[in-house]
Amino acid sequence: MTAHESPRAPSPIRAFAPLAGLLLAFSVGPAPAMAVQQRPTADACIECHLTLDEDRLSAPATMFETDIHAERGFGCLACHGARKNSDALDPSAGFLSKPSRREIPELCGSCHSDAAFMRDYDPSLRVDQVLEYRSSIHGQRLMEEDDADVATCVSCHPAHATRPPSDTESSVYPSRVAELCGSCHGDPEIMGRHDIGTEQLEDYKGSVHGKLMYEEEDLTAPTCNDCHGNHGAAPPGLASVANVCGECHSMMATLFSENGHADLFIEQDLPGCATCHANHAVEEVTDEALTLRSEEICGQCHEDDDPFGHEFVEMKRLVDSLKAQHAAGLTLLEEAENAGMEVGQALFELEGVNTALTKARTAVHSFRVDPVKEEVEAGLEIAEAARRRGIEALEEHRFRRVGLALSTAVIALLIVGLLLKIKDIEERATESLPP
Repeated sequence: MTAHESPRAPSPIRAFAPLAGLLLAFSVGPAPAMAVQQRPTADACIECHLTLDEDRLSAPATMFETDIHAERGFGCLACHGARKNSDALDPSAGFLSKPSRREIPELCGSCHSDAAFMRDYDPSLRVDQVLEYRSSIHGQRLMEEDDADVATCVSCHPAHATRPPSDTESSVYPSRVAELCGSCHGDPEIMGRHDIGTEQLEDYKGSVHGKLMYEEEDLTAPTCNDCHGNHGAAPPGLASVANVCGECHSMMATLFSENGHADLFIEQDLPGCATCHANHAVEEVTDEALTLRSEEICGQCHEDDDPFGHEFVEMKRLVDSLKAQHAAGLTLLEEAENAGMEVGQALFELEGVNTALTKARTAVHSFRVDPVKEEVEAGLEIAEAARRRGIEALEEHRFRRVGLALSTAVIALLIVGLLLKIKDIEERATESLPP
């Protein structure tokens, strides 16, 4: 057995065909002249293909050197080898030169769906990828319609160049996923055949999530597969949008699901969270947006004279009042601190207002004023305590300044008096001397 052949020969298909890596598929077509040749070793495949002038035949051998499967000891024949007891490169005996698109999921799944086999190599990997893929929109269109446009394993995990997701050069490294999906979903020709828009990638790049990913390099920011899934990729339905967003924004999702609007949104064909926040083009939330959404979103159901349609306006007023009180308290404390007063504890406690603001903004998703008011009032108590401490510190500073001035005046008077006394004593001593 060579270093590149499967440890499970003579059944090489069991030798780890995940997601693409070993498919010289995209390179070598059936060659009748080779049908009677004896099966070479994996090393012989690579050595031969490296000498070929045609790039589609030599490139796979070049790329395979860094493939995760090659690193684990699997070779070309792990995917391309005969499936029957034959050493010939004979397609009729099962030699697989170039798998068809429909064959690829099963080929990769021959190893990746085998829990016992995968346990020997990476027990953490799931073994239900093929099952998920069949349930996805990609899998359904491939299996039912033989759609040549849909993604298969090798569309995302390049044949002969598969790398683990943790590898920064991997096609599925978090910061590369959006571009990977966009390579198809941003292609007008491909998407045009399916009446699907191509704006998703650009929308995502400009969104708050995209800015976190690309500008702040926050790899925990959600990208395409976090919302749509990966092997089981599917567009979220109306009822599932809040659950998808709730994977990260759990408190908002809970409040939304309990406020009675979730069912109403579905009845009105409104996509949950995306109704107010959009989907791919999610913008950073501002307090000012509360009044805009009150008119543009709530107005779809609530008339102008409906008091419930203007609750977001009241929520904004409450939030603004807390921000104003926080600013006032902070100004006083900073003035006292700059004057040399110790207000560190008060400044620390004032941070509680920011927590209250966060809770109040979260409570907006209850679509009711009272929960927002409750959080705002808690914050106002903290802000008021900070304001009082600031006033006390400044008054204490003024008192100290007055006291210092009085003390200085008293000391100055004592010094003047002492000097006068000394002068008087000197004059008397002079007068008492004999002429």
